[in-house]
Amino acid sequence: MLEKLQEMGVKSEYAYMAGFGSIGLSFASWALSRVNPRHDRAQSDRWGIFVGHWAPTFFAIGIALRLEEKKGH
Repeated sequence: MLEKLQEMGVKSEYAYMAGFGSIGLSFASWALSRVNPRHDRAQSDRWGIFVGHWAPTFFAIGIALRLEEKKGH
């Protein structure tokens, strides 16, 4: 999988940016869900947590790509 990502031009920095972006998106989805009158607090929390779970995956991919980049040099 890492080789395929590298062939596609994905760099570790992109994965790190996606991780930080998902943290921001998690907060934004929570906040937007809170202002929706049809959603209760539990629904807002679920949206924020769902999107927040993406960040560790992106950071892990970033670390793996970084190790591959260092190995290649």
